[in-house]
Amino acid sequence: AGELVVSGAQQDDMLRVVAALAGILERVTERNDAVATPAEAAPASAFRATTKPGISVRAYVARIARFAGCSPACYVVAYIYLDRLLHRARRFALAVDSYSVHRLLITTVLAAVKFMDDVCYNNAYFAKVGGISLVEMNYLEVDFLFGVGFDLNVTPETFGHYCAVLQSEMLCAEAPSAPPRLQYCCLTESEDDAASCGSQQQLAA
Repeated sequence: AGELVVSGAQQDDMLRVVAALAGILERVTERNDAVATPAEAAPASAFRATTKPGISVRAYVARIARFAGCSPACYVVAYIYLDRLLHRARRFALAVDSYSVHRLLITTVLAAVKFMDDVCYNNAYFAKVGGISLVEMNYLEVDFLFGVGFDLNVTPETFGHYCAVLQSEMLCAEAPSAPPRLQYCCLTESEDDAASCGSQQQLAA
């Protein structure tokens, strides 16, 4: 576990990235909750819980950041993976809402950690962090991998774009007089649309 300890500077960067990601996901969750299909009528998905978790999105992201021991870059990659999954799962009507956001988060962070970091905790540990069983964690991981077609590679250009989105979120959070935040932040658009910064999903709030 000692190898997973990050430096003070890395910790500061991670907290800022995590807060930015939490802010984006909170707004997208609130938007989708407002127009959501009733839980009993929603399409079946491994990522949809039967009841809303009792922990907020921000608290859940903070919990993952506290115990996962991964690099700040993992949260950027997790954001990319989440976007990639949602784009490919459109035909299944998978959306980020209060029933799915927690499982989507823990799964995409797990995948990002395994892809990005040389040393990481195992699935049993991440299951405990995420508040789910190991069986569920394993199933979610497999479902995610098939959902993205095992496409885990992230180009420098794509990584840079998502970093820019998160940096914009950080600036808005730190400066009340900053321009309006991006409302939807690519979470239902293709990466090509996101990279061009021209999609409707990036309209200001």
